[in-house]
Amino acid sequence: MGFFSKDIKTMDDLFVHTLRDIYYAENQIVKALPEMIDKATDQALKEGFERHLQETHVQVERLEEVFKLHGVDVKGVNCPAIDGILEEADEVSGEVDNDQVLDAALIASAQAVEHYEITRYGTLIAWAKQLGRNDCAALLEKNLQEEMKTDKALTSMAQTRVNAAAA
Repeated sequence: MGFFSKDIKTMDDLFVHTLRDIYYAENQIVKALPEMIDKATDQALKEGFERHLQETHVQVERLEEVFKLHGVDVKGVNCPAIDGILEEADEVSGEVDNDQVLDAALIASAQAVEHYEITRYGTLIAWAKQLGRNDCAALLEKNLQEEMKTDKALTSMAQTRVNAAAA
């Protein structure tokens, strides 16, 4: 089903489709983070990725709860956007020989992922509220806050030492 598929007729359909999109994305991130952890050489970055992996598992569980609250099957839909972001991250990190530059590249890739998630969660929260699903919005808000916190931590790490070390 494409984003503007005939299967999407209502705001509720759009909400469920986007929920399935972020569910797929979070599961792909769970698969990608262990490799990013292995590639990172900066200890704080490695630990940050490890924390975020654990956090992402909890986010997936929250999404499953949103599906249940909303009364729809828990399943993902293919998300070419996250697939592309993760594929690009893998390609770029595979081309970098310098460890400090690799860490900077990993942060940039992780932030691209975070920004995608932030946009999806923000949209889902707005739509959940519009649909009268404040229960769903509250769970999605927890995920959004964690993604924003991770993005801020990555920015801080990049600006305080990783980018300077790479330069």
